[in-house]
Amino acid sequence: MEQQSPSKNRQAGNPGVMDFPNRIPVFLLSGFLGSGKSTLLNAFLNDPGVRDTAVVINEFGDVPVDHLLVRKGETTISQVSTGCLCCSDTTDIRKTLDDLQSAAQAGLTAGFTRVIVEMSGLGDPAPLVNALSPEKTGTGQVKGNTSAPEYYLAGVVTLFDVVEGASSLENHFEALKQIAFADRIVVTKTDVARELEGPQDFGLLSQELRALNTSADIIDRREVAFSSLFSPRPYAVVDQGEDVVGWLALEAAMAHEAGHDTRSEEPQGESRHGAGIRTFSIVSETPLSEERFHRFLALLQNSAGQRLLRVKGIIASRDRPEEPLIVHAVQHSVSDPVRLAQWPDSDRRTRLVFITNGIDPDPVRELFTAVVDTSPISLTAFLKKAGPAFVGLILRSVSNLTRPSRRSQ
Repeated sequence: MEQQSPSKNRQAGNPGVMDFPNRIPVFLLSGFLGSGKSTLLNAFLNDPGVRDTAVVINEFGDVPVDHLLVRKGETTISQVSTGCLCCSDTTDIRKTLDDLQSAAQAGLTAGFTRVIVEMSGLGDPAPLVNALSPEKTGTGQVKGNTSAPEYYLAGVVTLFDVVEGASSLENHFEALKQIAFADRIVVTKTDVARELEGPQDFGLLSQELRALNTSADIIDRREVAFSSLFSPRPYAVVDQGEDVVGWLALEAAMAHEAGHDTRSEEPQGESRHGAGIRTFSIVSETPLSEERFHRFLALLQNSAGQRLLRVKGIIASRDRPEEPLIVHAVQHSVSDPVRLAQWPDSDRRTRLVFITNGIDPDPVRELFTAVVDTSPISLTAFLKKAGPAFVGLILRSVSNLTRPSRRSQ
């Protein structure tokens, strides 16, 4: 499908309002926590040839930060941060598309002829693939809005982190399903893996991924051609294998019988991702010492290990208050912080989001206060208060209180 510029799609008599094409492709961008989705999306949106693209960002957490990491410019951004879209009623994605179209037609946002849905790292593609199938509404249009264009699933792009990917596949079923549903698999962090472990056999890795998905194109991130990665193409569920067909049928049956409605008072993430998976946040009004923050992160990583699935956020620096830091960590891997030239929004607080497996938020928040607090007695007071097991882990980590080593996203 040829992508038209908004200038060619304006309604007569109202040059600020877009006249939508009849069909709009929707792409799912998936990949487990820390695989580099926002990084790839930024690179795509910064391509001079990219235009007329709306982005839906789905976050797993109560404090949204991912939208701060994506270039805005003329891109229409829709933020969905009430938990995974896969854990809510699948009409949410259709309602989001309807809201995007209404805003663009009213001239409130830029027009678009393509939509990219950046899924949560814990997201299961099955509910969204079902929701975007023509059978869901009979025509592929947003239900209840006969004037809406037809939104159709035009591709599933999944990122595979070569450093942490094997562990993710072994420990998290969502990671396996993300690979299985993809028609494009982009292998990320191959440069980091080479630095850590020496030259990688990309052919061997491709064979291992091919065992999980026999039909997807497998591409090294360094060789990605954006012109084809998010270009419309036929996405046929039958091409993805019997497992995918079975998962979609099971998902449809579960949604029909149980309503698949988890938008209740239950903690986010428990409905689909297991009782141990949880997300929590830390927000600080006071600018932080960067050295003390890195000390906190090193302590937390060394004590929590693989149970610390993801840390991401924006840091208000005491030394450079007008230039915040973007921080990322995946289990034991920490990316180099990125210093922004200015704040991306009016909120200048430190905002951190943690996604963990079996970790109580309270000790983490107390450790943050103890280490980042400028009072010299705060850490001592924390150690006295904390339980023996947690203290033992912290004390064994003291020798590692150096700044995190370099990792690429």
